[in-house]
Amino acid sequence: MDNQNIVFFWFRRDLRLDDNAGLYHALKSGMPVLPVFIFDTDILSKLTNPADKRVLFIHKEIQSLKQQLEALGSTLLVFHGKPLEIWQKLIAQYPIKEVYCNRDYEPYARERDKSLYDWFLTQNISFKGYKDQVIFEKNEVVKADGSAFLVFSPYMRRWKERLSDKDLQPFLSKELLPENLYKSSPSTLPSLADMGFTPEDVAFPERDFDQKVIANYHKNRNFPAIKGTSRLGVHLRFGTISIRKLAQFAIKQDEKYLNELIWREFFMMALYFTPTAVNKAIKPKYDRIVWENNEAHFKAWCTGHTGYPIVDAGMRELNQTGFMHNRVRMIVASFLTKHLLIDWRWGEAYFAEKLLDYEQSSNIGGWQWAAGSGLDAAPYFRVFNPTTQAEKFDPKNAYIKKWVPEYGTPAYAKPIVEHKFARERALARFKEALQ
Repeated sequence: MDNQNIVFFWFRRDLRLDDNAGLYHALKSGMPVLPVFIFDTDILSKLTNPADKRVLFIHKEIQSLKQQLEALGSTLLVFHGKPLEIWQKLIAQYPIKEVYCNRDYEPYARERDKSLYDWFLTQNISFKGYKDQVIFEKNEVVKADGSAFLVFSPYMRRWKERLSDKDLQPFLSKELLPENLYKSSPSTLPSLADMGFTPEDVAFPERDFDQKVIANYHKNRNFPAIKGTSRLGVHLRFGTISIRKLAQFAIKQDEKYLNELIWREFFMMALYFTPTAVNKAIKPKYDRIVWENNEAHFKAWCTGHTGYPIVDAGMRELNQTGFMHNRVRMIVASFLTKHLLIDWRWGEAYFAEKLLDYEQSSNIGGWQWAAGSGLDAAPYFRVFNPTTQAEKFDPKNAYIKKWVPEYGTPAYAKPIVEHKFARERALARFKEALQ
């Protein structure tokens, strides 16, 4: 078999063996398949925390995949380095005919894959990508003239109109595994320490979704003190759960939850069509806003000492767990951009550093939505009142008291800005920029 042409399947944001589109097509190629994963140093070098929970999560999932594949007589080759350099070494060692993967729509990934596609061509190797992390991609849900939707509601309607049973059918990749894998002895797995990271004992959200939570999502989703959301963000981010499986369940159980999955695709395709949104306002006039960017205020926001209890609770939950409830994410983002008049890019970068389920497109989409500069009908004059938000969605202060134990005592911080003043200042500043 060593002289026989083989194909590689490159795991990226699809860390599972079941219902994996790219893996399925690789296994159907007629050639033995050898899976590979690359800890990409171009990505990892930007991480500042040696105990980054996302790296720990990926490492744990890679270890599990490797064990599953070795139980089938194959292995998972795992490397730490720059993708091009890894592939240069691999083609010198193996008779590779084709490389399969699932498509990634983020700007860095698209640039990396285009460069590799061109390089593979020079080596007479086919580089094939498939749709896997979304139900619809690229030009599949667009306006009649082929342009991208800029508002969610018509995108959602078109998404649902286009949906058929075929879009939700699983790829039977796991069933094809045993007889189509390249036979190999176990390979070595780089340790976290080898890659410059520190192991920690982290309790990650369960992969198996709580059906009751999803079925009651429409009733409970806004209340951070209860388990009203699925906590599946990290699994969707790294593909340890199939979007098709989750969407199929949501369609039957809760339309509000399905809409959240559609929001994810809306933001993902928006970034695909508008990659400049990474650091520029989608609505260009919003880049004329004169931000305060008070560093002391930003530090108070980051550490959860603003004197606004629900804002502080959310930021402390984020700092301690890598998670923040969706409703609270909107409140803290509005507070930073409107009350403190701090550039949304500062908040987006902080979330990017801390969130376990960080998804670039959703994070940028959510922050630009909060600032009014992004997609959808989010007027600049919508300013969340953090006090009334807390009264409405945490009426017994259960969430606040969990994360801000000094709340209600003299030790609790005084508000760093007065609400009425901050709201009027934001409205005036935004109005001036948008004239």
